Amino acid sequence: MEARIYKPEEYLIREEPYYEPVHDEIALFEAAYRNQLPLLLKGPTGCGKTRFMEHMAWRLQRPLITISCHDDLTASDLVGRFLIRGGETLWVDGPLALAVRYGGICYLDEVVEARKDTTVVIHPLADDRRVLPMEKLGQLLEATSEFGLAISYNPGYQSVLKDLKQSTRQRFVAIEFDYPSPELEKKIVMRESGLDDATVAGLVKFAGMTRNLKGNGLEEGASTRLLVHAGKLIAVGIPPAGACRAAIAESLTDDQEMLTAVNELSASVF
Repeated sequence: MEARIYKPEEYLIREEPYYEPVHDEIALFEAAYRNQLPLLLKGPTGCGKTRFMEHMAWRLQRPLITISCHDDLTASDLVGRFLIRGGETLWVDGPLALAVRYGGICYLDEVVEARKDTTVVIHPLADDRRVLPMEKLGQLLEATSEFGLAISYNPGYQSVLKDLKQSTRQRFVAIEFDYPSPELEKKIVMRESGLDDATVAGLVKFAGMTRNLKGNGLEEGASTRLLVHAGKLIAVGIPPAGACRAAIAESLTDDQEMLTAVNELSASVF
């Protein structure tokens, strides 16, 4: 099977992604981008970091190349590799090199999931050098002025093995994300699910209850993303209790006692 070679224009976001600003994150991102400073987005899962990146790429009209980091991610996966095609050896840029070469925005989602020997590849891009070493080609690829770099991670999952090294994090301007206020969260869930005000208010109240259990049986409470999932199920006829069980409770935990407790919380609301 031949490898597909992606083109930068394929990563352009044509329509405005819906995003509700929570604080001054849009102004901070734009200021950092204009000054060629890399961004670190910190916050719990499902609070809008990826949607924010999509929105900012649309605002800036730059291609957005998102990389979901994982344990098996290698430097070659980011930078590129030689491939055999039609009897010829062909160099194919990886997603990071593609963004650097053509002035896109590269977003490494959950960067702490990648191997530490892989994440050091971004160090020369995240300081005033703004270069990407292409060791297999024996080249230094210089970033264009339009190139942007952003990474994200969830501090709630940090540990000795899953934390950002100081040598990495001190290269970035950090923006902290959290779940929106109840009123703003209600507006977001209504917009995304099409549900009525009263039902969404119940979902937001239920989410607050689960978030109070963080560290007391749950690693995380219900995210805004999960509320939208539950809202969409309810909107097509699933009873609220069943939607909360499938879209929220079962996603939060496998512990039977905690599942019972979370389902009882939703029953108290609906």
